[in-house]
Amino acid sequence: MHNDEHPRSPAGDWLGTPYLTFTRGKVFATCTVDRPQARNALTPAMYFGLRYAIARVEQDPELAGLLLTGTGDVFVPGGDLSQHGEDDWMDFTSGLGMDVTPFDALRKSTKPVVCAVNGLCQGGGLMIALCSDLAVVSERATFRVPELLRGIADTYYSQVLARVIGAVRTRDLMLTGRTLTAQEALDWGMISRVVPHEDLRDAADEALRQICQTAPGARATIKSSLDAQLGLFDRIGMQVSMQGPETREGFRAFKEKRAPEWVHPELRRDGRL
Repeated sequence: MHNDEHPRSPAGDWLGTPYLTFTRGKVFATCTVDRPQARNALTPAMYFGLRYAIARVEQDPELAGLLLTGTGDVFVPGGDLSQHGEDDWMDFTSGLGMDVTPFDALRKSTKPVVCAVNGLCQGGGLMIALCSDLAVVSERATFRVPELLRGIADTYYSQVLARVIGAVRTRDLMLTGRTLTAQEALDWGMISRVVPHEDLRDAADEALRQICQTAPGARATIKSSLDAQLGLFDRIGMQVSMQGPETREGFRAFKEKRAPEWVHPELRRDGRL
């Protein structure tokens, strides 16, 4: 549901941004990240729109679950550090924070949410996939945690990833910022289902149908038990980091397509990290 009117907050099935579409089916809704001009990078309004979509399905008795996906060869690359979004009803500087992100909403949702990961998946996009009930992944997808390259001490990642793939692999992934293929992510236990790219939507739909066969009350209890295993993260420490000088420099370096100043001059290379 694209809308070219002046930016406005969510209402009904309008998610508050022209870059997210909410499509109703007979049983499920699909929320699609559709911002190809910025490689699907999320503005604060888009982050909140995803959170709102989860709540919308949760409260609608006619919908049994939600499918999240992206357009083209990108699922979600994380936040828009260039700050060029037109959906400016939520300001970037004041809006970017854990209170607008959909991660906790995914963890608490009683109705199932399945991600169809169609391509590049990193930053906030990977956390969305990890916090959803299930991620069905195209063989073309790649995964990365670049937060430390941007100056962000993402304690949410260090907490969740360590519980999912172990501390040693989390250290490898976060401290190097390297990219994993879909097969490597599967081997590491970060994801559970990789399918041929052309089969992705059908496979994700089928997975959502499978989850919806289970008893909702019992499913919610199991989900709560599993969520408890992920534990809490240092929310205050992460927020302080996001407001600090390293994050500001990381954002500037990203926008200027250069290495941050903290990188030793002999180790800098052309282009952004």
